[in-house]
Amino acid sequence: MSMFKGFSNAFKIPELRKKILITLGLVAVCRLVSQIPTPGVDWRALQGAIADIRSQSGGGMLDWFDVFTGGALGQCAIGFLSIWPYISAQIVIQLLSSVIPSLEKLKKEGESGRQRLAQITRYLTIVICVVQSWTIATVLLNPQALGINAQIVMSGSPMGFRLMTVIGMTSAALFVMWLADQITTFGVGNGGSLIIMINITSRLPNAIFAAYERYFGGTGMQTASPVELAMLLVFGFLVVMGTVLLTQGVRKVAIHATRRSMVMGNTYGMQQTFMPLRVNYTGVMPIIFAQPILQVLGWLFKKLPWDPCQSFGGQLSDMGSATHLVIYAIVIMFFCFFWVATQFNAVDISENLKKDGSYVPGIRPGMQTAEYLDAVMTRITLIGGTGLLIVALLPQILSGAFDIPWAISSFFGGTSLLIIVGVALDTLRIMESHLLVRKYDGFLRHGTLRGRGGV
Repeated sequence: MSMFKGFSNAFKIPELRKKILITLGLVAVCRLVSQIPTPGVDWRALQGAIADIRSQSGGGMLDWFDVFTGGALGQCAIGFLSIWPYISAQIVIQLLSSVIPSLEKLKKEGESGRQRLAQITRYLTIVICVVQSWTIATVLLNPQALGINAQIVMSGSPMGFRLMTVIGMTSAALFVMWLADQITTFGVGNGGSLIIMINITSRLPNAIFAAYERYFGGTGMQTASPVELAMLLVFGFLVVMGTVLLTQGVRKVAIHATRRSMVMGNTYGMQQTFMPLRVNYTGVMPIIFAQPILQVLGWLFKKLPWDPCQSFGGQLSDMGSATHLVIYAIVIMFFCFFWVATQFNAVDISENLKKDGSYVPGIRPGMQTAEYLDAVMTRITLIGGTGLLIVALLPQILSGAFDIPWAISSFFGGTSLLIIVGVALDTLRIMESHLLVRKYDGFLRHGTLRGRGGV
């Protein structure tokens, strides 16, 4: 009941109510953009082509894109790219700022440097949009390259269709990017994360309908056992609990502050605090990197003229095969450590602690502190990466081993569940901070929600 009371209290605060309504309105506009079809595309032919690809490869990346674009794939909407080019540009700039000195310098220049980096990110977003939309238009014009004998694009100039698709999809992606910035500024939570979460949850009715057909029977369908449904619901509850623990888990490193201050003739200092190191420091990045890489590698191997390579490519593209699962697990663990190695700078952290007059008890300041933090983060990454690996593999195991449709299994783990849980917790934390400041009850009866990077 405390949760529902928290939501009712949220609408009693004029400022928070305004933020919530602005967020809901802008998200609704984003969903509208994802439903506007691209001009010149034969919708029925596209649906047939998608069905043929699913029958040949079992879905794979098509189902993955369908979930994350909120169903925009099925009708090739102008909002198909959604917020993803902007997210991709942010990831690229974030990685490059760790290896390119000029970008790293901008990162440390404060607000002016962040504004420059944001401007560079937007320019890179335009480039990514143009490349991706041009590729989509080319594939639609030549579906035979994917083994599909259909004419998806209606008659007209191929170059005209390419230009129209590039302009339409790029404009829509930049408009969604602007909406995300407006949500972040005037709404509740991070706009980009909220749009991704809404795109994912928009497929929830399809999952419910698919579950109804599977367990209660559609026309001419054999129903699955109700026991399986009960076990699936219990299993889903446990997976959500584990995902919350993985998202919220931190390792507290004790920190002593030696800086003293004089207040009314008394000396204060030697304050003890701690540094929170997130167990799932990488978030969903390893999964986002791993899945497209495996699908692209599988497609390339299938194009090679040798039978063993084609067989390996087929197994790599099959999300339920043992080969795919093993290599998928290896790639995820690799990117877990790679992301931490590029984003967690133990040397800078130790130097900042030394400048502030702080230290880790029992560890000498400087290089020994950096080595200690690096060793702790390595162990944490191993634990967090293992948990992330389990969550990532669950949907594919359910889909492959138990023949549960991807529309259902995708909500039992993987990137979908991690994003939904993480964004929901962050958004509720922001709303709760507004409630507690104004003396209202929060969403929990005891304690408060904390963010993914919180303590």
